[in-house]
Amino acid sequence: MWHKPGLLKAVADLLFLLGGAALVFAAVVWGAPRLTLFPLEEVAVSHELQEVRRSDVEQSLAQAMRGNFFTVNVEALRLALEQLAWVRRAEVWRKWPGRVEVRIEEHQVAALWGSTPGQLVNTYGEVFAAELSRAQSLPRLIGPAGASAELLRRHDEFAELLQPIGRQPAELSLSPRLAWLLKLEDGLLVELGREQAKAPIRVRLQRFVDHHATITNSGQAPPVAVDMRYPNGFALRFAGSVGQEVKGKK
Repeated sequence: MWHKPGLLKAVADLLFLLGGAALVFAAVVWGAPRLTLFPLEEVAVSHELQEVRRSDVEQSLAQAMRGNFFTVNVEALRLALEQLAWVRRAEVWRKWPGRVEVRIEEHQVAALWGSTPGQLVNTYGEVFAAELSRAQSLPRLIGPAGASAELLRRHDEFAELLQPIGRQPAELSLSPRLAWLLKLEDGLLVELGREQAKAPIRVRLQRFVDHHATITNSGQAPPVAVDMRYPNGFALRFAGSVGQEVKGKK
């Protein structure tokens, strides 16, 4: 090839053209955000929002909106939206010729979490921080970090078991030793204890349901707590009492 000047000139010309094209491409990429070509003219949310305020969406996007249709960082927009309190997940994509579309999945609140105001649990059992926009009657779940999904699952299971007697869980607690404590809407405590193979939690709560009439019509003031940790019975605790009265033993 070195003895063929024509071929060398053709190769040199080709390399020159490629180098020039690369420089032009680099200039376009570098300068595109500063050009008025292909501007972003509209941001559209694909559905109506219930908890997330549109003004918050606009403010969040404005801070991350840089460049034109081709250079805007949609991943940065998505991450910015997911910092908003009620946003569980966001999707952002471009739509030709100058539009960015947004789809937001909001948290659906299922319960309060712990004793700290503003800590909530969504329907997936995930803890998130947000302020309720309206008054709602929500159960409270209390337990170790990372146990929110299990607490929500148990709450739903217990609520179903209690339906025949018209009672509902108001608060469900799981201690560090994994003992369960259920509080009903009238304040009655139902101590369920730890899960055991011979006496599962579900069986103990079913025993409470089966003997509910006996417990609530004991002939004296209503009990403040029912201890269901016994293998085949239960104990009632009354206000001001020191001891316990065991009933329902087989």
